[in-house]
Amino acid sequence: MPAKKVPSPASATTAAPAPAGPPGSGLSLVQRALRKLGLVRDIDFALYLPMRYEDETRIVRLADTRDGDMAQVEGVVTECEVVYRPRRQLIATIDDGSDTCELRFFNFYPSQQKQLAVGARVRVRGEMRGGFVGRQMMHPTVKAAGTALPNALTPVYSTVAGLAQPVLRREVRSGLARAVLDETVPVQIGLRGAWDLRAALSFLHYPTPDVSIAALEDHSHPAWQRIKAEELLAQQLSQLQARLERAAQRAPVLPAAAEPVATSLHAQLLAVLPFGLTGAQQRVGEEITADLHRQIPMHRLLQGDVGSGKTVVAALAAARCIDAGFQCALMAPTEILAAQHFGKLVGWLDPLLAARGQRVAWLTGSQKKKERDEMSAAVERGQAALVIGTHAVISEKVRFRNLALAIIDEQHRFGVAQRLALRGKAGGNLGPPEASPHPPGGEASGLGRPGAGLEPHLLMMSATPIPRTLAMSYYADLDVSTLDELPPGRTPIVTRLVADHRRDEVIDRIHAQIAQGRQVYWVCPLIEESEAVDLRNATETRDELAGTLGEPIQVGLLHSRMPTAEKQAVMAAFTANEIQVLVSTTVIEVGVDVPNASLMVIEHAERFGLSQLHQLRGRVGRGAAASACVLLYAPGDSGRVGEAARARLKAMAETSDGFEIARRDLEIRGPGEFLGARQSGAPLLRFADLSTDTLLLDWARELAPVMLEKHPDLAQRHIDRWLGTKAEYLKA
Repeated sequence: MPAKKVPSPASATTAAPAPAGPPGSGLSLVQRALRKLGLVRDIDFALYLPMRYEDETRIVRLADTRDGDMAQVEGVVTECEVVYRPRRQLIATIDDGSDTCELRFFNFYPSQQKQLAVGARVRVRGEMRGGFVGRQMMHPTVKAAGTALPNALTPVYSTVAGLAQPVLRREVRSGLARAVLDETVPVQIGLRGAWDLRAALSFLHYPTPDVSIAALEDHSHPAWQRIKAEELLAQQLSQLQARLERAAQRAPVLPAAAEPVATSLHAQLLAVLPFGLTGAQQRVGEEITADLHRQIPMHRLLQGDVGSGKTVVAALAAARCIDAGFQCALMAPTEILAAQHFGKLVGWLDPLLAARGQRVAWLTGSQKKKERDEMSAAVERGQAALVIGTHAVISEKVRFRNLALAIIDEQHRFGVAQRLALRGKAGGNLGPPEASPHPPGGEASGLGRPGAGLEPHLLMMSATPIPRTLAMSYYADLDVSTLDELPPGRTPIVTRLVADHRRDEVIDRIHAQIAQGRQVYWVCPLIEESEAVDLRNATETRDELAGTLGEPIQVGLLHSRMPTAEKQAVMAAFTANEIQVLVSTTVIEVGVDVPNASLMVIEHAERFGLSQLHQLRGRVGRGAAASACVLLYAPGDSGRVGEAARARLKAMAETSDGFEIARRDLEIRGPGEFLGARQSGAPLLRFADLSTDTLLLDWARELAPVMLEKHPDLAQRHIDRWLGTKAEYLKA
């Protein structure tokens, strides 16, 4: 039997076209296009606001138009013909009594030619072009003259292939009419004013022609203020709700020791570290420890600039977890970064764990099946006290015995589903930790019962500091710890902007560094030729540098398409100074730690993001030698780089402070791009602007807890209306 037709919001009021696509899908092309835009519920249509407007409310005389105007005129067709030189096109001329205008169509249908028959009176709208041959419009819209003019501006919506503006307008109008838009913000504690939600949305979809276009475009109109306030309130409510939901969950409790125990893994690790902790590391370590002693799952973001010592803090947190008899997992976005963590932590912890009959496990997708199965078995038995790896850590086949702490490095590089999957590794897999030589004490831990449904504590790390406005909004549900102190011995990095035609000077600098026994990174943006962008590829650059630098200087190559074993071999050779110059793509952006490297050259630096440039620069300056970063840029045909690229390069040259870099990056890119995967590709703030709407954000932050406490039902309806399923993104 044929599958039943799946209902769609769009089909409620409009006749759906015949089903298209896979058999049984039940969705028309229009319905699938609407879903691609996220338009499923009536409220989705109501909140799908125009990106711009067209004014079809008035007719102007041809004589009153100027070059570049968007104009709507009515006139009589005086000429119409199809010409074939230089290509097939339809050319018509209209006369409105004040002047004439030529209409030109390169793509047209017979119906359009018929519509423009000589003698027909038509209404046309398009961009007016003036020239020696008179007025002209290219591909204007054409209608019959004499129909009633609209009394509101015509909305233009962002759309996708297969969904024409007239169809989308019809669907939005229908959805707006059906949507339930009753007030969810209590009048006594919330918004007051002339604009209620329905009035504001109706106006923004169909503004009156007398409105200031500038006020619509910059979102300063009172109707926009109402929409942005509601959106910010929904976000704050969702964040606060996520925090309260987490407070109701239970996590493994790591009992506090009555006094420091010299035989504890934590104390032993501190003793073997070749350096002392900074004050910031000690403070943050105490914050994390306090979280681990509570039943409420930790949800903490550890942020610190490049080289501030986040890995050490994570290792000490893992040691506390293992001391209490539990397992810890550390997940990194790339194998190179995971391998860097593994190398450090194995060196610190493996000798100490061996005495306890435990080990550090390594899990990645590139492992051979036998090795991965052995590691997975050690994880399930509890022998693997610390598990380090990439996405393989969250594989369905990996089962933890008693995971209590999940650490995610460079958390913004992971998708929401991946972070949630790691959190879910504790629930249902928690067995009794009695096999451990250091079991947790007391009944209060809530452990020892398989399927206890506990959440692991979650520590996320990021070397991209988060500006305060973002922390107040997108990360309001997180506790944020900041390493604002660099370890002693880190040398300042001098940053220089060098135009591409001065490459010879850079080569001379490389010779000087290698003569002093130092090493050099040379970063390229691509690894293969592209017709779209004329960039040097990494392979060519390696060959060129090898030829220019000559013997006995060894030039290595590292890029993402190399087999894992080959990458590891290259990095090992570079670490051992068997390779003096490492030509690489951005695969070395994070985690690579070679103290002897003192010069970073970034080719085509104008093509990189600001955060990425800062991360790359942080690969040098890790030893005692003075270090430098050279940003090689290629001016375009105009002799200069683009405005955004210029702002990025200027910021890099002026500051090495990661927090200032982050602030400027937010200014340049906006929060949507800055936050990356936390939004899973769907901006959580579509309308509000955190750089200009701080007063509205403050209002929302103050109102959210009051509303959740006194009007919980309205608060939930408000969240559902604005965020729907996207509220889940904030919980990751």
